[in-house]
Amino acid sequence: MAIQKGDFIKLSYTGRFEDGRVFDTTDEELAKTEEIFNPRGLYGGDVVIVGAGHTIDGLDEDLEGKEVGYTGTVVISPEKAFGPSNPKLVETVSITKLQDRNVHPGLPVEIDGKRGVVSRVIGRRVTVDFNSPLAGKTVNYEYTIEKLLETETEKIQGLLALYTGIREIEIETADGVAKIYIPTGLTFNQRWLMAKNRVATELFKYADFKEIQLIEKITAESEAQELAELTAEAEAEESSEPEI
Repeated sequence: MAIQKGDFIKLSYTGRFEDGRVFDTTDEELAKTEEIFNPRGLYGGDVVIVGAGHTIDGLDEDLEGKEVGYTGTVVISPEKAFGPSNPKLVETVSITKLQDRNVHPGLPVEIDGKRGVVSRVIGRRVTVDFNSPLAGKTVNYEYTIEKLLETETEKIQGLLALYTGIREIEIETADGVAKIYIPTGLTFNQRWLMAKNRVATELFKYADFKEIQLIEKITAESEAQELAELTAEAEAEESSEPEI
């Protein structure tokens, strides 16, 4: 069955620049080899909803009409990747604004809270590009559609993993109602606080739920773990305080 908008799929991919450099991948070993490994990242494939904006436009569009098991490569222009480079974000400043005076093209810098990369040095003047490193780049994605998710539980857990980085969260579903038991540690997680409304909205739109219940689950075990973590943090802070 061909993939269409609204489908929940598991997707493995590797994104490369035109020169072959990898900037993103779901392959943990490749990420380590290319020195882009993120210890907080979730590897092994992402669950995305086709057409929901979970990937860049060019990749999202290419998924439609493919079959589960499909492996291929798509070349994506900046307009449908990470956007064109904005010339207004390229500024020329005095070298005195930089802490590091050993300035050269390619040097990452931060000026007035903005991060950029030095693109040119002429005398005492430095041109800094504050665009995203991905802006204006043609990229290619090599990807595999591993699975079409069909059960309610798979869809919810996949979406939660995408937004929280946690694969296993307890879920119950019945009669159009989803009960999601939120672990204590996630309750005050900034990433989760910003994402939970979007999770609910997408489950209403793409999975036909009529009610989402977010239930904070506290157990003796989780409380003990939380206490142990807080105690360890407090001891670490104490040990780092200078003696008077």
